[in-house]
Amino acid sequence: QVQLVESGGGLVQPGGSLRLTCAASGSIFSIYTMAWYRQAPGKERELVATITSSNNTNYVDSVKGRFTISRDNAKNTMYLQMNSLKPEDTAVYYCNADIRPFRTTIRRFSYWGQGTQVTVSS
Repeated sequence: QVQLVESGGGLVQPGGSLRLTCAASGSIFSIYTMAWYRQAPGKERELVATITSSNNTNYVDSVKGRFTISRDNAKNTMYLQMNSLKPEDTAVYYCNADIRPFRTTIRRFSYWGQGTQVTVSS
C-alpha cells in the first residue's frame, strides 16, 4: 500500500507564506512526476504545479513567481513553498504522485493525499 500525507496548511494573512509537505510511504520502487492540486469551494480541482523525477517544474500562471515546488527523492517527499499568498489561493491542497510500487512489474499508479486546508484571510 502506498500513502501520501500532506501537512503544513493553515490560516495565514495576505502576503504571508506557508510551506506544504507531501510525504509518500509504503511500497514504493520509484516515484515519477509529482504534483500539487488545489480545490476551492464551488470550483473544480486545479493543477497548481508539477515536478518530474529529474526536477523539471511547471506552474499554473496564477502562482508563477510566488510558489516553488521541490522534492527530496531520498525522503520520498515533495514540498510547495508558497509566498506572497493571496485570498484567492484559499483552497484544499492535494498532492498527487505517479508511483511504481514494485520492482517486479512496470505498472504505475496515480496516488492522492487526503488534502490540507490553506486559508488566506485577514
